[in-house]
Amino acid sequence: MGNYRITIDKEEILIDKQAVEKIDVSSINDTHFHVLKNAKAYNVELINSNFLEKEVTIAVNGNTHVLKIEDSYDQMVKEMGLFSNASQKLNNVKAPMPGLIIDILVEEGQEIEEGTPLIVLSAMKMENIILSQGEGTITSISVKKEDAVEKGQIIIEVE
Repeated sequence: MGNYRITIDKEEILIDKQAVEKIDVSSINDTHFHVLKNAKAYNVELINSNFLEKEVTIAVNGNTHVLKIEDSYDQMVKEMGLFSNASQKLNNVKAPMPGLIIDILVEEGQEIEEGTPLIVLSAMKMENIILSQGEGTITSISVKKEDAVEKGQIIIEVE
């Protein structure tokens, strides 16, 4: 898989990595760029970036666009269903993939809200931060640092 899947304003396109390398980009400053592609010039401004979500907001010649970028790794993980939370019970946090617990970022009795970092899981040679999908109070943590976990294994119970 040598493509990027880019969603631009909810429309998906595939771009080959070699095509990306052929685009002539000159940095004007930290947020402004001059882009030359197919003999056409574009003024690009980086308005906002969220690296955790792999999403950027840019203005191209004054027109604003939201881009979500998936590389080949993101596409593979998505196809394998490793980001799917549909099978999780509301009060349990399960390991989304097999891996090794690197760090536990919460403790029993702690109140959490949606998006709270819970666990750092090393899987597929990457460290993944498992976030809370809702709010509540942690009632038990059934893993400790350096534990190996399987996909679907309950790691934290939330009430």
